[in-house]
Amino acid sequence: MQQLIEELKVKLIDILNLQDVKPEDFDENAQLVGGELGIDSIDVLEMVVMVEKDYGIIINNQEVGEKVFSSLADLAAYIKENTTKASS
Repeated sequence: MQQLIEELKVKLIDILNLQDVKPEDFDENAQLVGGELGIDSIDVLEMVVMVEKDYGIIINNQEVGEKVFSSLADLAAYIKENTTKASS
């Protein structure tokens, strides 16, 4: 799980163009959307596309999206849970 979190830190910094953030500065339990990083609804769309493209998981429901993108730890848990289901 920690490896997935570290991978997601790098991907989010890249796709969201967070130039002043290093992976080690990224708090995996901090609020993602509307938190310190300034992630907004446009950024959420980019994250949805990344999750679908890189992990084959579709997030097509706003309610699910709000839970999944509440923190990096929640996102990693959702990806882990759903990639396990998809591969079994």
